[in-house]
Amino acid sequence: MANMKHIGRFKKTGRKVAVVFRTLPGDENSCLVCQTENLPDSDHDILINLIESNTGQVSNELADAMQRTPLSDGSIMLAKFHTRGNLVKVSTSDVEMTPTTQTTISLDELNKTIAEQKGVLVKDLAVGGTSVEEAGSISEMKTNPVAAESEVAKEPLTDDNLATKLRADSDALFKEATELRKQAEDLSPTKKGKASGKG
Repeated sequence: MANMKHIGRFKKTGRKVAVVFRTLPGDENSCLVCQTENLPDSDHDILINLIESNTGQVSNELADAMQRTPLSDGSIMLAKFHTRGNLVKVSTSDVEMTPTTQTTISLDELNKTIAEQKGVLVKDLAVGGTSVEEAGSISEMKTNPVAAESEVAKEPLTDDNLATKLRADSDALFKEATELRKQAEDLSPTKKGKASGKG
């Protein structure tokens, strides 16, 4: 079975979560998750189908795909889940990713690995992050798993924080799209003169 992104569970309880943002601006030790078992059946099925789809799997953050996906009532998934309180902020050290049924990796460790591969700090993974933590803070991450677990499902993200994150992500996606377009043009320039003369 191929690796599946965005799927995880709480280490302590084993309850499944979809990881919406792996890390947050200004808070590299926190992520935003959706407890899938708390969703209405129709919304749950749409979310799982999205995660398993090509759209979901190519998205760097699941939120990128969720903000373009309508639910059965026509509302946009990310906004609806946010206003309904389905998205909760938790410590990255309390979540383990389950890319396959045999594989698990702690989300804080996964973030470190991704940051190393990209040559950036963990705090830089959250686009638009404003954290001014020292660079050494990554190797000194300290969290209290017991305290963090007790806070699970109690701290919904605010509208302002979510809006900031969405704006930062849209900027990043635009830059990525521009870069991909440039690479495509370098490989095979768009052929001119094929457009019809009708105007």
